[in-house]
Amino acid sequence: MDETTKTIPEITLPTDKVVGTPTPAGGGAAQNTRPQSRDTRGDSHGGRKPNRRGPRRDARTKPEFDQKIVSLRRVTRVTSGGRRFAFSVCVVAGNRKGSVGVGLGKAGDTPLAIEKAFRDAKKNMIVVNTTKNMSIPHEIEAKFSASRVVIRPAPGKGILAGSSVRTVLELAGLREVSAKLLSRSKNGMNNAEAAISALKQLERTKIRHSK
Repeated sequence: MDETTKTIPEITLPTDKVVGTPTPAGGGAAQNTRPQSRDTRGDSHGGRKPNRRGPRRDARTKPEFDQKIVSLRRVTRVTSGGRRFAFSVCVVAGNRKGSVGVGLGKAGDTPLAIEKAFRDAKKNMIVVNTTKNMSIPHEIEAKFSASRVVIRPAPGKGILAGSSVRTVLELAGLREVSAKLLSRSKNGMNNAEAAISALKQLERTKIRHSK
């Protein structure tokens, strides 16, 4: 053994000063001293979170009249202070049971213009004189401004029409009719007004429903 090597005597520490996890007074395994939070969520709901939302709202009631926009334009008015922009909207409204109307509304905001047009359409509503099969009794023809339209009964063929005339016929509830534009006008508002003028002619027609 080397002379420079020194023997270090062993030191025994008392058991109450040993660094580490303290042993409980009652003995046994060490316990976790960290406070535990009790999870009380869902104790009375089968483990699920309680439903904090209120009762489900009822479905929205269906409006009396359906509406559809056939024309939406931005118009300009020139004043001394400059240009002022507004929106012009044409709306067709109907209950699909024989009532239909066309309305026009103008406002600086699009939703407000649509609301005005819808009120105007309800004000100008007409009741179409239809047959038992929701068709028309005979051929009708009408003209409004530069638009000219002819509407004929079409048994078993459904609605054969285009442009805004089809919108008027659908919202009126007609099923077996055909329509044709005899003019080259692309103005949706004029075409819709021509269809309304044609359907007005049926007011003077007396229809006999067979028993």
